[in-house]
Amino acid sequence: MSEKPGGDLRQRIDKWLFFTRMAKSRSLAQALLSAGHVRVNGLAIRKPSFDVKVGDRVELTLERRDVILVVRGAGQRRGPYEEAKELYQDLTPPREVTERLSAFEQAQRAPGSGRPTKKERRETDRLFPDIGGSEGDWPND
Repeated sequence: MSEKPGGDLRQRIDKWLFFTRMAKSRSLAQALLSAGHVRVNGLAIRKPSFDVKVGDRVELTLERRDVILVVRGAGQRRGPYEEAKELYQDLTPPREVTERLSAFEQAQRAPGSGRPTKKERRETDRLFPDIGGSEGDWPND
């Protein structure tokens, strides 16, 4: 944490992300920065040495959600969540109903959609017992 002329507190963005518990480590915070997932006041930030100050708006693109934060203070250490949430104000809008699906949720098939199961095929075959593969066997031909 450094104090610039004028009395405003500034802190490196990678340390601030680590202290606010937005990243599990400073190296992961630096990876977020280098990947272009962090914007401060609308500008994409790629350098971990960029200083944030009180009042800056930080936008993060995380794996499952986008977060919008306003810096309220500089941290001294990575403390518990209750201490970390005092460092920012969360402006993230509430999640919408249409959120991203996990890999497991994407793999689930709704009944009646896609390729039929063996049980569904047997039920369909019971409706048309005379289908033998030749033309003219379909009902209403």
